[in-house]
Amino acid sequence: MHIQPYLNFNGQCDEAFRLHQQALGGTIVGRFTFGDSPMAKQYPEWADKVMHIGMRIGEQMLLGSDAPPPHYSQPQGLRVCLEFQDIDEAERIYQALSEGGQVGMPLQETFWAKRFAMFSDRFGTPWMINVSKPM
Repeated sequence: MHIQPYLNFNGQCDEAFRLHQQALGGTIVGRFTFGDSPMAKQYPEWADKVMHIGMRIGEQMLLGSDAPPPHYSQPQGLRVCLEFQDIDEAERIYQALSEGGQVGMPLQETFWAKRFAMFSDRFGTPWMINVSKPM
């Protein structure tokens, strides 16, 4: 089994995945738009919006799409957690993803982590970054 986060966007999926690809070093492995699909006539104004995209990051996948109205809702009750061993890499990715977003807890040391942060990127995706301490 694989658990694959699937992110929804309100029309900014391409832009968000460019940021995620730049920050996380992933490779886009599949992308098609509403205009490429059998649903093209249902959503003509969304023809250039992403119906599905996949990005491979190492052995993992991050998936996403644009959700046309009224199907989009702001994410709540979850966060995409990125676990690192390297503090410098965690700091670099935190800077890239949090720029222009909303920071709930800046990247800092905690009693359980060498570094930990909670924030949403400028597209509203909620993230956590963690660099665990040995337990």
